[in-house]
Amino acid sequence: MDYRYIFLLLITAAFSVWASIKVNSTFKKYSSFRPRSGMTGAEAARRVLDANGLYNVRIEHIAGNLTDHFDPRSNVIRLSDNVYGVSSAAAIGVAAHEAGHAVQYAKGYAPLHIRNAIIPITNIGSRMAMPLILLGIILSGMGTQFIYVAYIGVACFAFSTVFQLLTLPTEFNASRRALVSIEQTGLLYGDELAAAKKVLSAAAMTYVAALAVSLVQLFRLLAIVGMGRRD
Repeated sequence: MDYRYIFLLLITAAFSVWASIKVNSTFKKYSSFRPRSGMTGAEAARRVLDANGLYNVRIEHIAGNLTDHFDPRSNVIRLSDNVYGVSSAAAIGVAAHEAGHAVQYAKGYAPLHIRNAIIPITNIGSRMAMPLILLGIILSGMGTQFIYVAYIGVACFAFSTVFQLLTLPTEFNASRRALVSIEQTGLLYGDELAAAKKVLSAAAMTYVAALAVSLVQLFRLLAIVGMGRRD
């Protein structure tokens, strides 16, 4: 039993739980922060889109809590129950963030397009990783060359880590675009803008936590395959 791995896993798991609690509590706190503009999340997203010439991007309602996302395939921003028709600093921040993703897509922001391009490979790799790793380790008893099958499995898993890595600049950039647009279009002022920034900063931590977990798992898989090779 590798206690170092268990320690790192517990640390990253605790960080993930903390980040999830933080984003939910921060969003809830600033959901009662009513902006002077009186705009809802949907209206704010529309204003940010129009300010960037994206009149063709639609905005729809989707059920759930913080299920907000931009779908580039349908060219649609979907906003959740607590964002779509709600007038709050939190709702405007989240809605503007999703509009920021639409702006990224329209302007050819490289990390977003690369991330979207590797999604099919990432999905296939995540399903094939563990079977290949186990098969490679088992077959290595018949010949050391078979350990490379396990390394292929690790490479398959690595695509999910690359995906998480590309997610960081994509999310941080979307938040930066959102805050600039919020300020330029007069959606929020002063303390309202600061509240939206806190919501987006808390949300960003969930992506940092996801990357940390993925990196720990990747290093662990490399260590397991390395031990199998030595054995």
